[in-house]
Amino acid sequence: MTRHLPLLACLAFLALGSHLPAADTRADFLQLIDRPRVAPAVEVKESAAPPTGGLRHFTFSYASDADDRVPGILVKPAAASGRRPVVIDLHGTGGTKEGQLAFLEDLARAGFIAVAIDAPHHGARTKAGKGSKEYVDAILETFRTGRGHPFFYDTVWDVMRLVDYLDTRDDVDPARIGLFGISKGGIETYLTAAVDPRIAVAVPCIGVESFRWAVENDSWHSRIGTVQAAFDTAAKESGVEKPGADFVHAFYARVAPGLDREFDGPAMVPLIAPRPLLSINGEIDPRTPRPGLDLCLDAARPLYHAAGADDKLVLHIEPKTAHKVLPESLVLAREWFVRWLKP
Repeated sequence: MTRHLPLLACLAFLALGSHLPAADTRADFLQLIDRPRVAPAVEVKESAAPPTGGLRHFTFSYASDADDRVPGILVKPAAASGRRPVVIDLHGTGGTKEGQLAFLEDLARAGFIAVAIDAPHHGARTKAGKGSKEYVDAILETFRTGRGHPFFYDTVWDVMRLVDYLDTRDDVDPARIGLFGISKGGIETYLTAAVDPRIAVAVPCIGVESFRWAVENDSWHSRIGTVQAAFDTAAKESGVEKPGADFVHAFYARVAPGLDREFDGPAMVPLIAPRPLLSINGEIDPRTPRPGLDLCLDAARPLYHAAGADDKLVLHIEPKTAHKVLPESLVLAREWFVRWLKP
């Protein structure tokens, strides 16, 4: 079992390295996730059923890279004309694009074009068509090989390529694109908005956090719990019987390099300024602990203030709520998009 210790020591060194911020965090992140671009080769099909509730439904797919196609659903007002604002909706761990349909329809009734995609190793991008096992398996494979970034980063690329496609549609206003996500999707929301200025408005739900703070304050267990099987197997294969903070650092360094360092929440969230950002969180959410959340927003506030945009950065706390988004918060999110994207 000791044959894995040199790798672990190397990963721990990388994860516990310099605290200095990167010269250009955005450029460094984009370089990390970059891959050869291909034509999107979009395929779109409208539902054969007549519009119901004044809404039209479509399925579509596009090429994210040379080897992978991303399936999506799109809902729009049947009577819409001209260029409309768009809201992209990202699901959480184990979710699917279809699971977001109710909110998509709510957004479309408010005048938006609403879009959801399956994240890598989720939904139609799995053999099972549901659940998170294939996602967890992919993360373990990344730990072993160093190839791919299924833990959050690959979705950022997929969303950027989705925006490339939306930019080509004659019914989309490319200056009015919003991004919404829950849990895993909330993390992917603030990461994408941080590195892609085409995201005009962002609403990450139960996702904004400091991974570094969580590791250093023994608050990492709930987040790691979303991929527990991959973490446990990675620890076992590395000869670690009782994984603690050092191994969490090493795990992140392998599956999502920089997640608790140069690409941690306090470094990425300020890059969204001064664009409208509504962060929704549960008061007692163990997966996105309030101190780590506050570090992220405290880092962003001076930039919003300097731009005269204090009203564009808002934190909404759901009282006595753990890792859950309540119906009233979905209403708040919709109203935030209405306020700033003006359908």
